Amino acid sequence: MSLKIGVHGLTSCYGCQLKMASVKEIINIARNFDIKYWYMISSKGEIEHVDIAFVEGSVTTKEDERELKIIRENADILVAVGSCAIHGGVQGILFGEEYEKAFKEVYGDKKIEYEAEISHPIKNFVEVDYNLPGCPPEEDEIIYYLATFALGSYPEEKDYPVCSECRRNGYPCVLIEKNDCCLGPLTVAGCNARCLKYGISCIGCRGALEEIAWFDSLAKTFKEKNMGEEYVKSRMEIFGKQYEKMEEMLKKVFENED
Repeated sequence: MSLKIGVHGLTSCYGCQLKMASVKEIINIARNFDIKYWYMISSKGEIEHVDIAFVEGSVTTKEDERELKIIRENADILVAVGSCAIHGGVQGILFGEEYEKAFKEVYGDKKIEYEAEISHPIKNFVEVDYNLPGCPPEEDEIIYYLATFALGSYPEEKDYPVCSECRRNGYPCVLIEKNDCCLGPLTVAGCNARCLKYGISCIGCRGALEEIAWFDSLAKTFKEKNMGEEYVKSRMEIFGKQYEKMEEMLKKVFENED
């Protein structure tokens, strides 16, 4: 029997769903999986039980949280898709007073339909079985995840950085040769160092390597290259603000003078 899958979107740009929908082999995928729910390309029906639920987007409203918990209750396997779902996304930058100020500027005194809250990755609310990284994920990764599930296996998540792909491809290191603030050493691989191919430094859009992201070590290198704390922090926060140890690591580096 075909595996039953659902594709869901919380607060996001829907780019991950769009990428999944535009995979070249989408027709063959549709033939080999029973797609029960995919709001982006079909009418929104009741959430029903599936073997695998793919969820993109972060939780930024109580409605997101409510829907996510229903999805989890009705899925044997839940896959967080993309940087928003896994790490909180770009919208995860705002906390505390920054969030309140931005909210006021956007909505003023007007009431909105859903009660909003600071952006959170979905792992803060439900158990996540697998992470499919990217902003959006790569086509070959999407195929790989689906293929492993179809075979009754499971996907192996990458535990090495973009730097390894950059060097394997023989691209010049923009950190060494151009003194660019490149986050390749911290960022989950899988993009085949696409930006580095064109001499553009990595901004970490695939998210930091869990548990082993050495923000302090890289920040020390940036400091030695005369990059200021605020500049380094602003670069690392784009996709890494919710990494709980980041700010602590940066403070240790920039507060300690050599």
